[in-house]
Amino acid sequence: MCAVGLNALGKDKAVNVAEQNGFLPTSKAEMESRGWSAPDIIFVSGDAYVDHPSFAAAILGRWLESHGFKVAILAQPDWRSAEAWRELGPPKLFYAVSAGNMDSMINHYTANRKRRNADAYSPGGKIGLRPDRAAAVYAQRCREAFKGVPVITGGVESSLRRVAHYDYWSDKVWPSNLVSSKADLLAYGMGERTILSLAQRLASGESVRDLRDLRGVAYLLGANESLDEMDFQIETSGDVSLPDYDAVVSDPRAFAIATRLVHRETNPGNARRLIQSYGARKLVINPPALPLSEEELDGLHELPYQRSAHPAYRDPIPAWQTIQDSVQIMRGCFGGCTFCSITLHQGRQVQSRSHDSVIRELKSVSKRPGFKGHVSDIGGPTANMYRMKCSKPEVEAQCRRLSCVHPKVCKLLGTDHSELRKLMRESRSLPGVKKVNVASGIRMDLAADEPEYLAELAEHHVGGHLKVAPEHVAEGVLRKMKKPGGNSFDRFAQGFKDASKAAGKEQYLVPYFIASHPGSGLDEMIELALYLKRKGYRPRQVQDFIPAPMDIATCMYHTGLDPETLEPVDSARTQNERKLQRALLQYWEPENHALVVQALRRAGREDLIGDSGDCLVRERPAASRAMPHRGQGTPRKSDGKGYRGPARRRGRS
Repeated sequence: MCAVGLNALGKDKAVNVAEQNGFLPTSKAEMESRGWSAPDIIFVSGDAYVDHPSFAAAILGRWLESHGFKVAILAQPDWRSAEAWRELGPPKLFYAVSAGNMDSMINHYTANRKRRNADAYSPGGKIGLRPDRAAAVYAQRCREAFKGVPVITGGVESSLRRVAHYDYWSDKVWPSNLVSSKADLLAYGMGERTILSLAQRLASGESVRDLRDLRGVAYLLGANESLDEMDFQIETSGDVSLPDYDAVVSDPRAFAIATRLVHRETNPGNARRLIQSYGARKLVINPPALPLSEEELDGLHELPYQRSAHPAYRDPIPAWQTIQDSVQIMRGCFGGCTFCSITLHQGRQVQSRSHDSVIRELKSVSKRPGFKGHVSDIGGPTANMYRMKCSKPEVEAQCRRLSCVHPKVCKLLGTDHSELRKLMRESRSLPGVKKVNVASGIRMDLAADEPEYLAELAEHHVGGHLKVAPEHVAEGVLRKMKKPGGNSFDRFAQGFKDASKAAGKEQYLVPYFIASHPGSGLDEMIELALYLKRKGYRPRQVQDFIPAPMDIATCMYHTGLDPETLEPVDSARTQNERKLQRALLQYWEPENHALVVQALRRAGREDLIGDSGDCLVRERPAASRAMPHRGQGTPRKSDGKGYRGPARRRGRS
């Protein structure tokens, strides 16, 4: 078989099992068993092939298949040569290249720039099955294998690197992924509309150059081409010129301005075309694709997925094990948290599935062999944004707010939880379903105002511990995050406690907090540590801020400027500064004692070192490890550097 790891069963047996179970073909033999001489489209993916709607290659592959196209998957090919590409043969229409469900650098490296010891999207969690900056490497191999075949990059990595961006791991500004990959087009965002149009128009005889008028694509003009030659037919109110590449590399202020402009052009209703110069060439980014309708989203999730990994894998795929019994009910997020990439990729507009479609999928899940009655999650990026949208579409189409809930909830936003509560009730009443958990992030400020929702959640949909993400308590840091004020978490915590008590259950919150976020200095982290001590929280899972490409918080970290105001923002830049902040999140740990004392003395807070009850640490470290506060268990162990599993769980609310 072509892909690393897809040979565990032996070639003939794997072909037979894949054909029998209806997986998309992953090898020449599997294509020949279907009578294909060549596929129309080949997906090259940095993830193992799991035929489940949570995996990009599967959902887009099935989408194209449902429209009559022949699709093959080249999963985790050995990128050190083009042999895997040549073995599968060229596609008739194009290569669709993706690093996978995560940016490959975030997948590979911790906040301390150290190599991770596991890859949740690879068989057995094995590392090393995809290259760094995988989208560009794969695209180059496509070119090497078969010149003249169109190459189109997409997925999270390409979305977040579609424009000049800061790369944390090299500590420099990189050009658009189009420059490094030399792809014909870059498709950004959720790609169903875009990739179907690409396939249909190429199949009809158009050239890849003709496709530059599509929404959701970016391309590079040749040195001798001009925008005046482009037949641009998307309705738009004009173009926006970004500071050029040389400027954003050399001038932090120019980078901050570019970031602000990019983020203001993410609403499909009013987004303008973005243009950035690279010497004699120009990068052109068309407005985003329009969101899917409810009917389209329903149809997408009810395609004939096998809901399992390709049968040739011998070892389990950790990410699939996490989500195999989960059901997505929506996509998109209007929270606009500055450290989160969901809005840049999935969009600000929440797109929800119909009640009936979700129930049909739950019934299907409950009948699968091996299902033990527990649905691990019904949710999405944010579990309780289901059916929430602007009450005035005509206003939404003109809106340029980056968040519908910060600094306060927009009065036009519908925040009613009644449809979600109805769905929750019916989901847990289905035959064969014993428990339906809500494991996705919860927007706590919205939930705190809905006691009926909290009652449903606490009584029926929590397994003893509920993970939530207040992230910080210092008001200045929360503003930089675009998170609700500190008392929002307290309100939610009290409401959840009351609801759990009314249900006769002893349940606890497991809060996540971030160290080293822009705007967070030692004073702010000490404030957070004192809050944790006062409330009795001893979190076992903490994270260091990782500057992901294109995020607003990343711009603050790189430039030292808030892109919205251009005011200065301090960040922890050195490894020692980051270690001190992270140690304060777990100030009680004996191994953190020296770092906490160093942080307190540096901040002039020696009053917090001593034996009194008001102190954070003693003069000397404790002889033995303190026991965690009751309810602060370890539902899933961190690697100690902030990684908590698959990307779909990393969305913040």
